Amino acid sequence: MPWNTFMRAHDERSPMRAGVIVAGGRSMRFGDRDKVTADLAGVSMIRRVADRLVGVVDTLVVNCRADQIEAISTALAGLDARYATDADPDRGPAAGIRTGLDFVRAEQPTVEYAAVVAADMPLVDPRFVSHLFDRAAGHDAAVPRSDDRLQPLQAVYRVDAMADACAAALSRDEHRVTAAVADLDRVVIEEQELREHADAATLTNVNTRAGITAIADRFSDQAE
Repeated sequence: MPWNTFMRAHDERSPMRAGVIVAGGRSMRFGDRDKVTADLAGVSMIRRVADRLVGVVDTLVVNCRADQIEAISTALAGLDARYATDADPDRGPAAGIRTGLDFVRAEQPTVEYAAVVAADMPLVDPRFVSHLFDRAAGHDAAVPRSDDRLQPLQAVYRVDAMADACAAALSRDEHRVTAAVADLDRVVIEEQELREHADAATLTNVNTRAGITAIADRFSDQAE
């Protein structure tokens, strides 16, 4: 099934799912502008991520700095997105995840699980996100591993458990997301399972303008 026709089957018995896009980084390798709103084949990169998530989640939250909201909200025009701003910016993605998940549990307390995806992963496969939700059930997290490294910025977490784990890691002055993940009851999605449920490019992240150019042709045959 093509990613852009994937929609979540949802009924009144289905648990609510959230999506948290982490967008607060400074894009130091990208140059003089924010990479998350950079043009990717005619559409901003963060919009690419959001469009792929909206079919598999019930509520969408963007974690970002306050100074990003105007540009990001313009990029996401027409989508029902909420914004969880960093009170203390530049503390890294673990702090951003904590902020996003704290917002979810405050505003949507019935949501048990949330997908967390970095704003620089425009090829995220919604089929894989849906699979991560399924695999996380009964656990605190489902996290893919690729090239022998955990990929915690495209994963599904139990909201309370991961928010608390991030807070605990930050209190120890550990800013890596994997430090928080280490405290969780987690399911690890290995390479073979990933290949069975996702486009191989789902974990691609874009850090430079050259990176955008390299993947632009992936979108050339999709209707905007």
